Amino acid sequence: MNKRIKNVILMPANILYGFNPEITIKVLYRLKTGRKLNLRNPKTFTEKIQWIKLNYKNKLLPLCTDKYTARQFVKRCGCENILTKLYWEGYNPDAIPFDDLPDKFVIKVTHGSGNNIICKNKQEIDIKKTIKTLKMWLKEKYLPCYGEWFYNVIRPRIIVEEFLDDGKGCSPKDYKVFCFNGEPKLINVYFDRFTNKRSIMCDTNWNRLENFKMNEVDNSIEVEKPAELEELLNYARKLSKRFPHVRVDLYIVQSKIYFGELSFTSDAGFVTISPIETEKMIGNWLSLPSVGGQK
Repeated sequence: MNKRIKNVILMPANILYGFNPEITIKVLYRLKTGRKLNLRNPKTFTEKIQWIKLNYKNKLLPLCTDKYTARQFVKRCGCENILTKLYWEGYNPDAIPFDDLPDKFVIKVTHGSGNNIICKNKQEIDIKKTIKTLKMWLKEKYLPCYGEWFYNVIRPRIIVEEFLDDGKGCSPKDYKVFCFNGEPKLINVYFDRFTNKRSIMCDTNWNRLENFKMNEVDNSIEVEKPAELEELLNYARKLSKRFPHVRVDLYIVQSKIYFGELSFTSDAGFVTISPIETEKMIGNWLSLPSVGGQK
């Protein structure tokens, strides 16, 4: 859906959120999942994600969800070696030194989701159009009604990073590791992200979750277990140990692991997971912190 149209449709919800966040979240949860939200005694994974949005105010969350400052957190965790090369960062798109950039690179805004410009040949990039797009993206804000307060704290900027090339012209597989209290439990592997977006869901031993349904998950697809799996899980442990739950996104390119991003509320907690028994099982892994959660 076009973002402008989405903003207009959700404007009443944004206004309501300013007066009563809990009621707003309950209404949106019902509309998106078809289920009643229990915040007093949350049991399922998505119910607990809604509780976290309303009650967990860890000051690390804004730092970790901004794509530039998250790099600082990764360094603090001793994982600097999995960061991609950073060519440039700043607030003004007009200042991007295109002449000095390599032939391939990726431009991102640090607060956005999916707002990336992938350049595989610098000679073909439309600089004026790119600058105009970036200026538009910098003005965008996460919808207040979704309750993801931590995305609108740090001033957004632009980063230009290394393009991860697998040598075959394909986008690298995206290993989204769901961690609970510092321990990886599930891996959602995305591939063909920019053409035919598909994924599988498995446990940390690479066993598929039977009859599991969520987003683009298709567990009938065969995906080879990576040789670097245990190393990847160790990085996920290091980056997740301070939080009750976080999804650690990592890539493997030519046997090397790279950091992607950290996400504390996947799909804003509005995704439908079935069967319900599986979602309750995942919910059991998430031990909610005390209200506030300051660190």
